[in-house]
Formats: sequence, C-alpha cells, structure tokens
Amino acid sequence: MADGREEEKREGQELQGAVGGEDVVDDPIMEQGAVVLRGYVIERINTEEPGRHVSSEDLGGRSSEQQDPHIKEVVEQMIKITDELNRNAELQRLINQVPDDCAGGIFMKVARSIFADGINWSRVVALCHLAYRLIYKAITSNNQENIRIIISWVLQVFREQLHPWFVQQEGWVSDGWSLIRGISRWRTVAVVASVVLVATFVYYRKTR
Repeated sequence: MADGREEEKREGQELQGAVGGEDVVDDPIMEQGAVVLRGYVIERINTEEPGRHVSSEDLGGRSSEQQDPHIKEVVEQMIKITDELNRNAELQRLINQVPDDCAGGIFMKVARSIFADGINWSRVVALCHLAYRLIYKAITSNNQENIRIIISWVLQVFREQLHPWFVQQEGWVSDGWSLIRGISRWRTVAVVASVVLVATFVYYRKTR
C-alpha cells in the first residue's frame, strides 16, 4: 500500500508541466487540445452557472483563442455530449467522491483505465469531463494553482497516451468531428462516455 502511495506521489511530482499556453504552440495538436479543453471548461461553467465568469486567461490561455469557429464547433458538440453525462446520477455521485486534492498519480491511473480498451472520441470526451469536474471544484474553492495543475495532467495524457491517435484523426478540428453532429450520434457517444467513466470510477475505488 505504501509503495502505491509513493508511486502516486512521484507521478504527481512529474506532472508539473505545461498548462497549454505559449509552451505548446510548437505542436498544433497539443495547442488545439489545450484550447479545446479550456473552451469546454468555460462553456460548461457558463451552462451550469451563468453568473460565474471564467476566462481563458484564468485557465492559463490567451484571450482570443476561443474565437476560432472550428474550435467553437468542437466545444459545442462536447457540451451536447456532456449534457447527457450530467443526467447520469450514478456518474455524478462517483465523480463527487474524487477528493479535491486528487494526486497526479491517481488522476493518471484513472486516465490510463479510461483508454485501457482503446481510444475513441467518446473516451476523450469522458477524460475532458472528468478534468472539468476537478477544475470546477478548484474554481469554486478559489484554488488557482490546482486549476493549472489539473490542466497540465490532461495535457500530459494527450501528449503521452493520445498524441499518435490525434495525428491519425488529423487533430481535433477535422472531419472526424462531423460524425457526432447528428443528434442520434452524440447521444450514442454520450452513453458510451458515461459507461466508460462509471467503469473507470469503479476501478478507481477498487484500487485505492
């Protein structure tokens, strides 16, 4: 048990890195991922709590980065998908059990389990939604440092686990996202993402 905690501590220390601003601009796919993640967090908060203002700068980005219409379209589709996720009471209960000070090692363990059986957009959306819930907790507790750290964890997953797959999909802003534009399609993606996240949290609880 102690060994597991030490591993989580070491991984958490290793995950202190880029938050997706100027430091990833040399990699367009990583830059897209960072901008999409921040856009998703901002729009998810606008949807759930319109009175709370969060900007790209608050999340380590640039003021104009959300103006790209293609980025806006991807974020819009993610919002539709996760509207369905938010209706899953069991999933919300499990997410709420993740501690506010979740260690990097724990986050990476959960992320690895999300993609253990393969990579697809449903699972990518599930990862972003998990990150959003943790970021939202950090925002509501006014913990700016945790916001940046959680974003850096997600970007590390993008870079170390998902980058080759993103390259195959031609990045985030590609024809691949046209597959989930239809209402029946994004509801299917939402169901899959929900199942993935519930299974992931069950795994997380068993291996703590």
